[in-house]
Amino acid sequence: MANPLQSRITKLSTITISFIILLCILGFYTTHYTFTQPSTETQNPINPNPQSKCHFHDTYLSLASNYTVSHYLRSLTLHPHLAGTIGAHQTAQYVKTHFQNQGLDTKVVEYSVLLSYPTYLSLTAHFSDLGTREIEFSELGQVGSRVVRPYHAYSPPGSVMGMAVFVNYGRGEDYRVLGALGVNVSGCVVVARRGGGMSRGGVVRRAASEGAVAVLTYTEGVSVKGVERGTVMKGLGDPLSPGWASVVEGGERLERGDDEVMERFPLISSMPISIETAEVILRSLEGPQVPQEWRGTLNPKVGRVGPGPTVLNFTYQGEEKISIVRDIFAVIRGTEEPDRYILLGNHRDAWTYGAVDPNSGTSVLLDVARRFAFLRRLGWSPRRTIILCSWDAEEFGMIGSTEWVEQNIMNLGSRAVSYLNVDCAVQGPGLFASMTPQLDDVFVDITKKVKDPDAEGTTIYGQWTSRNKGVFIQRLSGVDSDFAPFLQHAGVSSLDIYYGKDFPVYHTAFDSYDWMINYGDPSFQRHAAASVYHLDTSFCGFFPVAGLWGLIALRLADDPILPFNYVTYAEQLQEYAVILSSVLEGRASVLPINTSVRHLLAAAKEIQQEVKYGRLCVITVPQRQNLDMSQKLRADGSLGEVEVMKERVLSDRLMLAERGLLDAEGLLGSRWFKHLVYGPSVDSESKLSVFPSVANAIYHSTQMEGGNNATIQHEIWRAARAIQRAADALKGDLIS
Repeated sequence: MANPLQSRITKLSTITISFIILLCILGFYTTHYTFTQPSTETQNPINPNPQSKCHFHDTYLSLASNYTVSHYLRSLTLHPHLAGTIGAHQTAQYVKTHFQNQGLDTKVVEYSVLLSYPTYLSLTAHFSDLGTREIEFSELGQVGSRVVRPYHAYSPPGSVMGMAVFVNYGRGEDYRVLGALGVNVSGCVVVARRGGGMSRGGVVRRAASEGAVAVLTYTEGVSVKGVERGTVMKGLGDPLSPGWASVVEGGERLERGDDEVMERFPLISSMPISIETAEVILRSLEGPQVPQEWRGTLNPKVGRVGPGPTVLNFTYQGEEKISIVRDIFAVIRGTEEPDRYILLGNHRDAWTYGAVDPNSGTSVLLDVARRFAFLRRLGWSPRRTIILCSWDAEEFGMIGSTEWVEQNIMNLGSRAVSYLNVDCAVQGPGLFASMTPQLDDVFVDITKKVKDPDAEGTTIYGQWTSRNKGVFIQRLSGVDSDFAPFLQHAGVSSLDIYYGKDFPVYHTAFDSYDWMINYGDPSFQRHAAASVYHLDTSFCGFFPVAGLWGLIALRLADDPILPFNYVTYAEQLQEYAVILSSVLEGRASVLPINTSVRHLLAAAKEIQQEVKYGRLCVITVPQRQNLDMSQKLRADGSLGEVEVMKERVLSDRLMLAERGLLDAEGLLGSRWFKHLVYGPSVDSESKLSVFPSVANAIYHSTQMEGGNNATIQHEIWRAARAIQRAADALKGDLIS
């Protein structure tokens, strides 16, 4: 009987075997050796030929290496690296050294910001049978580890005693249900489960408004391990420099007791607890039974809501100090449009070891850097400048990215094409994507040509649409990661991608390399996997997330005309207007928005006609016979200076349209946020996830006797004017 392995090998062609061996050699060589800096002529060839650019894109995909990404992740997670600590500085040095060793132009930008750490925590439960229990804060299996104890950053200090009461998710509707049951939480320590659309800080602020004296939060789930740390600060960026960068020397800082600073922090103390601790407390409660509508997913099974008779004695003491945080950048200069920027970003800091959050993304960023550096040594340089960004202090409130955006707001406003974010690159199976709508087409196009790493014989697009019964792209109204300052403050089109809906060790000491190799992505094929590309057909092989992220960046960096589609954006806005009209129930008119959206749609269709032959990167050799003369000139790299300038003007119109959706006055009630379509609402229970300033006006009107429909209508007009500005930017003419 023939050896099975020998049988398989004989079925492969000599060419295929040679190609695979070559890829392995290239991957090993680029991983383990530092190349010398190439000459200027090699590093920056002026090569406008899109067909040649495509060759480099193919090479990028062929450089995938599971081992390399695994090695990066292992190195990044050897020790905890909470922002502002020695471990964080060591991790910053690792990323900086990697960029430098790849021959990339590396920059470090430092900021001096206010961070928060725990110094003393205690929690004692006093039960009705006179028994007591001291709650331990070291996570099971992590006793003696170097990770920070579970805490809520920026929680005010406090020492209180009060009866325990269960408040479900801690939403306004939950307190209304409790009120109907006759439960008053005033003077109590409330226990809330995470979720329900509520941020940690939102839970604490709501509890304070209801008269509670402290808050305990826990994360539920059968497989949940550890205790979820997190921040309770309101807003983004350094709290002592709201709206401007907190530079290390010579910068303005507010006093800690300033009203604008104090408004960022809750009034009562809080801390996270484990699900085991929550179960002990909640099972001891008496009082009314848990409402039926809360029972569906409740874990542990809670019988009654309290208050009491269990009494909780709670103390939290913390230390706030000015710390240095470091953003690390690698810059690859564009040759034809060096003043247009494609930014790829991931934060580096972690509450503990951070194997998933965020260093699955950091390891991919390092791999993208390795591949780009290799392409440069082969002679590639992008048309537009690519900047790789490694942010610090994201976990405290997107501080590193926000300070940098605030410092560079003018240049970003006039030069940034897109910001592409990856945070937790891999936390399980299934692709999840969020972006501004003009990026939909290019992203979907790429997913149609990528094989899914978890389903043999299908593409990412096929698996994605099968799971969601169609294309499901989320939008970016939340403040979940570092895309928020770019989109919601600076108006830069943005994207955020990751694998896996959630993971049970989020922000705990169990978010480690061991968890990743045992559960998250044992083979690292969701991070990056070997791939092959055929010029005359389509992509094949696997290359998420590094492949997706890098290929999108290459398209945006190298396509002569940006592959943006604002028809998609206008159609999305039409849907939003319908939703808004339904929410308003006749209180105000959405006609101004509808009118502006029609103008945007018309402008989007006009510019689409101008650039419909502009997706040059996907031109293949067999397709060339079907090109018209202008396309052939473009494909041959034979366009004159005037034609090249026209392409740049078209791209600039596409780039700047997103900026039109900003308003200098900011959102009603949240002035720092400027985007009038995507951004956070002050009302966590709002039925409107878009038009945040309109949502805020609706919320404020409900707090006033009789309401204020005039304010709602004004905010609708503001949104309409923003959409009209986007339409005007697409048109590109002052007078039309």
